[in-house]
Formats: sequence, C-alpha cells, structure tokens
Amino acid sequence: MKKLITEDDVKRIIKSGATEIVVEKGSVLTPLAKDRIRSSGIKVLEGGSTNSANNPNIKKKIVIGSDHTGVKQKKVLFDFLKNEGYEINDVGTFTEDSVDYPDIAYNVANRVAIGECDFGILLDATGIPSAITANKIPGIRAATCYNEFSAKSSREHNDANVLVLGARSLGEETIKLIAGVWLKSNFLGDRHQRRLDKIKMIEEKFSKK
Repeated sequence: MKKLITEDDVKRIIKSGATEIVVEKGSVLTPLAKDRIRSSGIKVLEGGSTNSANNPNIKKKIVIGSDHTGVKQKKVLFDFLKNEGYEINDVGTFTEDSVDYPDIAYNVANRVAIGECDFGILLDATGIPSAITANKIPGIRAATCYNEFSAKSSREHNDANVLVLGARSLGEETIKLIAGVWLKSNFLGDRHQRRLDKIKMIEEKFSKK
C-alpha cells in the first residue's frame, strides 16, 4: 500500500526542526505537500521500498526514555538491546530525581513520528501514563505490554511503533523478554491494515488543523 504524505505531515516535520524528510519508495505526496516542501526548502530523501521498521535485515534505530521510576530498568534494557545489535538513543531521564513523564513520552514519541527513529520504548511505573501521552501524537501507536503475547500481538496486529513498559510492575528479565519479542515481531498487514486505516480516520477527524 502506498503511503500518502499530506501538507500536515510536512508541517509537523518542519515544526520539529528537521531539514529533510525521508519518504518510502512509491509514496504519494499531495500537491499541497509538494508546495510546502518547495517553499520551506526542506530536502526530500527517498528510502527503500521496504520500511526498515518491518525489515529484520535492516538495523533498527530505537529511542528510549523513562521517568524517574524507570531509570534503573532503562539502563538494564539499554545494555540488553545494545548487545543485541540495535542502535539506541537514550534521551533520559538519567537520575531518580522526580520528572514529569509527559515530557519524556513526548520526546520519545515525537522522534518516532518524524522518522528520526524506527521505534520508541518508554518506561514509567505502570506503563499507562506514558502510553496515554504518546498516543496524543498523530501517527503514534503506543502499546503498554505486560507479557510475550501482548508484545507480539501489538506489533503483528496493531503495528505499534512505541513500546511502553511498567518499571515497577515488571521484573528485569520480563522487561528484556517483552522488548526482545516486540522488536522481532512484524506487522502482518491484510485485515489488520484495514482496521488501522479506520483508526487513522478517527485520528484525523479529531486532529486540529
């Protein structure tokens, strides 16, 4: 299925401060999107026909973040994923001094939304508030996962692009297991894409222009 890139998509990229936009081969840009790109001077780069997020042969770029409750678990997960060969960008927080989870969740999710990273991983006490925050950003599908089944299903059926974990509700080994399964699972498309398209329609209906 070809991806449609609208003027609003371009506006979000410009607002993020990016100077280039990477489009998948075969993507369709609306006339308004082309005009906005031309007037802003933003550079357009064409990627491959296969999305790196769903291609097991391409190294995946992951951005990870947590609030103060998830600092220790984040370090464990960072080291684990680094050893698995993933490219990881840790955006904090780095101490157990209290911070506001919406700031971290936005930072991680926005980097995924603008295409800077393939996936995002967030940790807070329960995995719930960061998911709520991340899902406010158009194009983000954040899933709070608590076992292998939920991790695999969120990727295969929902094409989740942000994984959210409860640092105080899951043990270290369980967190590593969930993240490993999540990152190795791929979206199945077919009937699931039809359902995601309906979710996107709802998202667009209530998004502010």
